[in-house]
Amino acid sequence: MGVDYAELHDPNAEYTMRELSAETMGVRAKRGGGRDVEITDVQTTMVDGNFPWTLVRVYTDAGIVGTGEAYWGAGVPELIERMTPMIVGENPLDIDRLYEHLIQKMSGEGSIEGVTVTAISGIEVALHDLAGKILELPAYQLLGGKYRDEMRVYCDCHTEAEADPEACADEAERVVEELGYDALKFDLDVPSGLEKDRANRHLRPGEIRHKAEIVEQVTERVKDRADVAFDCHWTFSGGSAKRLADAIEEYDVWWLEDPVPPENLKVQEEVTKSTTTPITVGENRYRVTEERRLIENQAVDIIAPDLPKVGGMRETRKVADVANQYYVPVAMHNVSSPVATMASAQVGAAIPNALAVEYHSYELGWWDDLVEETVIEDGSIEIPEEPGLGLTLDMDAVEEHMVDGEELFDSA
Repeated sequence: MGVDYAELHDPNAEYTMRELSAETMGVRAKRGGGRDVEITDVQTTMVDGNFPWTLVRVYTDAGIVGTGEAYWGAGVPELIERMTPMIVGENPLDIDRLYEHLIQKMSGEGSIEGVTVTAISGIEVALHDLAGKILELPAYQLLGGKYRDEMRVYCDCHTEAEADPEACADEAERVVEELGYDALKFDLDVPSGLEKDRANRHLRPGEIRHKAEIVEQVTERVKDRADVAFDCHWTFSGGSAKRLADAIEEYDVWWLEDPVPPENLKVQEEVTKSTTTPITVGENRYRVTEERRLIENQAVDIIAPDLPKVGGMRETRKVADVANQYYVPVAMHNVSSPVATMASAQVGAAIPNALAVEYHSYELGWWDDLVEETVIEDGSIEIPEEPGLGLTLDMDAVEEHMVDGEELFDSA
């Protein structure tokens, strides 16, 4: 028999933290209009996609269920199980208070950043879906209303010969012409055959020429038919990143993503300010506090929070609000199932500075089978007017693609 994480005792005395439960805060007023609802349970199911997606469901005494998603990774379901007793009995409409309640209750267990924030994010997304269903409003309406009817999607592209510039250009051509995308991304942290040492983060001149050739061939092939970004996955040293950014300045690069490791903000700032190539960062930062430092130090040209990782829908909205004060657009990093992908699109609809949402599963044949609705069509996501996220899980598809040993959560 495994550990029951929901039954772990809370070692923190109430007076040592901001206890924000309804009982402690004295939130007792009857609301009426069908809004007196209580959370009864939270469950997860992990799906074996191209990433191990953790789907989250929040259940209520009204029989209404909200579905969310946490960023992929081990330990997330256990953390959500751990937090379930902290919100059972609460009104799911109090999204902001419940988010802060979980952040504070879990502060000793890592809610400043990392996987604990990821787990809270999954619950927070489910609460938006649930609140929308209770109030009969789409999620974007809960975030302030709509700037756009559809959200642009950029397709993260791959090919078996990812280090071959011509193969990358061929795939770019195919994705634009056959799949209908006008925004793409390719990896640049691919082997050139000239590497000497994987550990030192240094790019030799020939390596930079090889990466610049990928950029040249892809951008020249698609020209104005598509914007193209290039991802480095926080691989290179500051000096190498500067030389790479300089080498591709002459090409039509949408952005260069994560050229240096995320820990040293000063190095990130220096790289960004050294080049006219737009630099995008953000997927490895947690909550608005960390994203804010990138923006206020002008260490990014485009901010790229990952919604089910950074803190959820409202937290992504907060990041966008800070970015908007510095005239910085938001391109949401996303490697999720249709659930968090739609959550990102709903936020994108509600903020003025949304640029695009990533799609990372175009090679996975059953991605869109997980829900009954069509999510991406012709390179964009139409924002649903149905309540909540506007999606209906296909429980048969979810069950078919669960990770080995997983159990299916309860149906709505």
